[in-house]
Amino acid sequence: MRDKANKIINSEPLFHFFLDGSRRTYKIDDIEINRNVYPVIAGQIGVACCQRKSADQFKCPEGAFERKLVLSLPKAANPNAGDAKLFFNSLTSKVNKLSTLEKRGVQFDKILSYDSRKQDDGTKYEHLGIATIQDEMIETEKKIVASLYDKGLINANRYLIKDGSLQYKPMKTGDFKELIKIKNHYKCVVGVSKMFNPELCRDKDGKSNADKIAELKLFHRTPAYKYKSEIVGNVYFSIWYVRIREKEHSASPFAGVLKIEKILITDDEIDNGLDSQEVDLITANIINERNPVCYGKDDRWANHLYPIYLTETFIKSKYLSDINFLNIF
Repeated sequence: MRDKANKIINSEPLFHFFLDGSRRTYKIDDIEINRNVYPVIAGQIGVACCQRKSADQFKCPEGAFERKLVLSLPKAANPNAGDAKLFFNSLTSKVNKLSTLEKRGVQFDKILSYDSRKQDDGTKYEHLGIATIQDEMIETEKKIVASLYDKGLINANRYLIKDGSLQYKPMKTGDFKELIKIKNHYKCVVGVSKMFNPELCRDKDGKSNADKIAELKLFHRTPAYKYKSEIVGNVYFSIWYVRIREKEHSASPFAGVLKIEKILITDDEIDNGLDSQEVDLITANIINERNPVCYGKDDRWANHLYPIYLTETFIKSKYLSDINFLNIF
């Protein structure tokens, strides 16, 4: 991909938008309900999409940044069998009227709820609470992508890179709970994962391709594989890997390798996969996004694309400090 990347380096880049989501969670207390003890989880959620206005200017478009403060309580906190959503919305309003919050000018956006039944697989309630905050972050990511798509900001000439996988599992609630119903929003979106499990990539005989991914030479990519996720449902993906940093300068054989995903939309794509020219174009543009690096600022520098690093840094700058947030309670 080196020659292809060099050939287009002075052309208009394919990627104009860079999306990232982040969350911080805190166990702040325990609550006893019907002789069971449940954790109370608080969280800060940040999701932003930065747009490249020029080679040295990035801006967050209107409506493309959300910061939320949330709590997650067990469903058993609802004392009657009434509408759970109504109960937790009412509780959110009561919490926000507390003088300690009003003095600080702080408001909680939502009180989420996790399953309060004992889990057969031994999953801890704390992990269930954290999962609800993770799901809220993902729902916010989908909302921002939908908004950019509806406004016509992302299109065939102005792609969006989403940090992480596009394989969203179905959710029980939310406006975008099933990926198959919103996949058209992702026509011009590419998911780029810094961290991945290489053992999941297997050849037609079911053997692991992890060694081939680790041995990729600089600026080389794998073939693009058609993949149907068991988690997502009836949605097909094209997935491939590319090395953007020399192995000799990174901490592990997979550092410097990115996993790239694109949802297959049309019948032709689902039947035949992505055209190789499109895969090459996407890959070459991703290679050109790798510099400058955040070396020394982040241990994941070998896998970072710099615009994603900028977006992540922007989100974290908007968080309340851990001390200030915990002092709310």
